[in-house]
Amino acid sequence: MKIFIKTYGCQMNERDSEAAAAMFSARGHEVVDHESLADVLIFNTCSVRDQAERKAVGKIGFMKKLKKERPDLIIGVMGCMAQNRGEELFKELPHLDFVLGTGQLHKLADIVDSIHDDRRAQVALLEPGDEVLTGLGAHYNNSIFASIAITRGCNRYCSYCIVPYVRGREISRSIADIVDEARELVADGTREIMLLGQNVAAFGLGGNINPPPPDHSPFADLLNELCAIEGLKRIRFTSPYPSYFNDKLIDAIAAQPKICRSIHLPLQSGSDRVLKAMNRHYTASQYLEIVDKLRSKMPDVAFSTDIIVGFPGETEEDFNATREMMNRVGYDMAYIFKYSPRQGTVAAKLEDDIPQEVKEERNQVLLSDLEKRTAETNRKLLGSTQEILVEGVSKRNAERWSGKTSTAKTVIFTPGPETTVGELATVRINRVTAVSLFGELQPTPLRGN
Repeated sequence: MKIFIKTYGCQMNERDSEAAAAMFSARGHEVVDHESLADVLIFNTCSVRDQAERKAVGKIGFMKKLKKERPDLIIGVMGCMAQNRGEELFKELPHLDFVLGTGQLHKLADIVDSIHDDRRAQVALLEPGDEVLTGLGAHYNNSIFASIAITRGCNRYCSYCIVPYVRGREISRSIADIVDEARELVADGTREIMLLGQNVAAFGLGGNINPPPPDHSPFADLLNELCAIEGLKRIRFTSPYPSYFNDKLIDAIAAQPKICRSIHLPLQSGSDRVLKAMNRHYTASQYLEIVDKLRSKMPDVAFSTDIIVGFPGETEEDFNATREMMNRVGYDMAYIFKYSPRQGTVAAKLEDDIPQEVKEERNQVLLSDLEKRTAETNRKLLGSTQEILVEGVSKRNAERWSGKTSTAKTVIFTPGPETTVGELATVRINRVTAVSLFGELQPTPLRGN
C-alpha cells in the first residue's frame, strides 16, 4: 500500500509521523508525498490550539469527496485530537476508518493492515495507567538531523493546557535505550540530535511533579552520556519546564560544548498573578534567577520562549509585565499565542473575557518588540566569527550554502572545495539582516570535528 501522512502541531507529532513512516516502510509499504498518490491517508493531529484542530477537521472533511471517488481509500486520524475526541470523530467525519490516540503508535500498522483486509472501522485510545513507550525508536530518513523522544506525557497540569489529558502521565525511557538509538543514528550520518518531551528536564524523575534538589538531574546524566558519543556534533532539546533547571543541569550544559547555547525556556506570562492562574509553579523573579544563572555560566546563551496573551483576566498591567520581562530577558525567538480555551482544561471554566481585538493588539506589540530585538542582536554579531554546523545548499541561492550557529542563527556563506554537509565550520560574519547572517568561510574551525 501507499501511505500518505499529514502532520499538524508540535515536534513530538513530527517525530511520531516519522516513526510511523519507518514502521510502514519496514513492512514493505511505500510512503508517498501527496494524498492523490496514496491508498492510505493518515492525519496526525494536534489539540493544543483550537486553530490547529479546526484546520485538521476541515482538511479531513474535504477528503469525503475523495473517498466517494475511491471507496477503498483508508482514512485515519491519530494524535492529540484523536485522543481528545475519540469515537465522536466518527459522527462528525463518517468517512473515517480509524481513530488512533496518543501512546498507541505501535498499533498503527496493524490497524491499517486489518482495515485493508476487512474494512471494519477501529478506534484505539490511551487509557489512564496504560502509558507505554513503544514504537519511538524507528527513523525513516537518514539525515544530519534527527529527533529522539525521551519522555511521554506531562504531570504539570497548567490550567490552559490539554496535553496532560491527551498525552497521559509522564514516563521516561532509559538512558541506555536513548544512547543506543543515538549511536545508531550517528552511525548512519546524524550529526545533530534534538531531544523531545513535554518536559524534557523532568526526564528520569519517575513522574515526581516537584523539581529535584540542586545536585540531582537524570536529564543532566543523559546529556553527559550523549556528549560522549564520537561523531555527534550537537545536541538540542525542547521543551523544559523552568523550575527543573537546577545547578547540576546548568553546570552540565555549560561544561559540554556539544550542547547548543540556545535554550527554550517557556515563560507564558510575566505577571505573577497570571502565572498563578495558569498553575505555573514559579514567579517572574524565580524565572529571572534561572535566566541569570544560565547567563553567568554561558554569556553567549540565547533564549527562546512561549507566551500567551489574553489569558482570562489579563489586565493591561499584567500584559506590560510580560512585555517588560521579554525585554529584560532579551529573547532571540518567541512563539506568541492568543489565548483560546480548550475544552476539558481548568481555564476553560473561566470567562474568556479579553476581546479578540485586544488579544490581537497585544500579540502584535510583542511581535514588533521581538523583531526589533532580533535585528539588534544580529547587528551585534557583525564582524564576529561563528562556528556553524553545515547544512548544505541554501534554499534561496544555489551558489551559497547555509548552516546554523549553536544559538540557532542561520548563516549563509560561500562553500570551499572541501566543505562537507554535517561538518563544523567557521564563518566570519560580514553582513546581517533581521533574520540571517552572511559571511565568509574561514580556514580553521573553532574546535575539532
